[in-house]
Formats: sequence, structure tokens, C-alpha cells
Amino acid sequence: MPLYRQLELQIAALIESGEIGPGATLPAERQLASDLGVSRTTVQHCYSALRRRRLVSAHGRLGFIVEGPTEKLHPGMERLKGFTEEMRELGRAASSKVIERVVTHDRSLASLFQQPSTAPFLKLVRIRFGDDVPLSREVAWYDLGVAPELAEADLSGSVYDRLREIGCALTRCEQTIEAATPDVDECAVFGFEEPLPCLLIKRRSFAGERMVEYVEGLFRGDAYAYRLTLGA
Repeated sequence: MPLYRQLELQIAALIESGEIGPGATLPAERQLASDLGVSRTTVQHCYSALRRRRLVSAHGRLGFIVEGPTEKLHPGMERLKGFTEEMRELGRAASSKVIERVVTHDRSLASLFQQPSTAPFLKLVRIRFGDDVPLSREVAWYDLGVAPELAEADLSGSVYDRLREIGCALTRCEQTIEAATPDVDECAVFGFEEPLPCLLIKRRSFAGERMVEYVEGLFRGDAYAYRLTLGA
């Protein structure tokens, strides 16, 4: 059996047994090759095989991060809830990384919200994690005319919780789900070596009759299978 294959099986066994847990960073290729007395090419082939099995993902300078065996999430869609609450219901720890946060004025956006062209909006781009595994890249806009406190609020957690705290709780949403292919940047976020099918969820959320949020969230298709309960 080739050396890279032996190494792949050994690391995979450690991941699947839990000895190397999700979120752990594997040694750099050069370091592991030196420690084991094998060529760097052997380690490269091993890590590539682990990526194809979706046990690890590449994150640039952060190196290779363990994802663990992929288990699809099956969240329900029976009511309006945010990512943080959804993860809580699934028994996972939710976290976020803010990529972009800016107050903007956009005529097309204002038209979507049915507000004047000069209306201010908060644009928020975040990577959403469940148990430190990147599950979604989310681009959202919020109407600061109805929720001005969001401009300075801590939004590293649940935006929906912040909205409730300022007296602007969401009451309903309109949502669509489409098949989508991730671009290069989105593949890098999810650790995909090549584009894999994803779910694009578009949501318009309202407080009463006023639209407060428009969000487009790209969810990795290898981790999500939404569940709906339909009555007769």
C-alpha cells in the first residue's frame, strides 16, 4: 500500500474515532513530512485524499482543518427563526465571523424595501459556523430607518435577538430556496476543492407590515437537508 494511503487511513481513523476532533488544525505539510520522515509529496497526496472524503478542508494560511464525518442537518421550516436558534435546536454551537459591515445608500435596495432612495441600510456579510464548521455565507441588508440601533450594535451573534431587544421583533418572512453553485471565494469559505451543489436561501423578513431584512444565505449542500411538515 502506498505510503500516502497508509497515512490517509491512519489520520482518517483518528478523525472518525474523535481523537482528532472537528475544528482541529492538522500539521503543515512540510512539518508533518519532517516529523514522519516521508516526502512532502506523500503528505500532499494524503491531505488531498482526506479533502476528497470531506474529512478536512483547506483554509489558506490556516492550513487543513478537520471537519469530521459529514452528517446532514435536518432543520425544520415550520416557523420563522434565525441561524443561531436553528443551531441551538440542532444541538450545535453557533458562531459568526463578520466579513463586511457598512452603512450604505442604494436606490435599487431602497426600491426593494419600498423606501425613499435616500434611506440608509446596514449591509452585513458573515460566515456562519456550527460547531466551528463553516455552514453558510450570508449577505444581509437591514432597514436602519426602522432599526437604527443596528448600526452600532454587537452583531457577532443573533441579529434577531438584537431586533427583539430594540422592540423590532420580526413577525413573518417570505422565503425561497434555490440550487446554486458556489464561486471561487465561497468554495474557499467551505473548503471545497471544486464547486459542490449549495442551497441559496433568499428571505424577506417583516416587523408588522414593514420589511426590515433582506438576506441571501448560501448553505453548503453536503450539510443541509431542510425538513417540512405539510398538512392535508
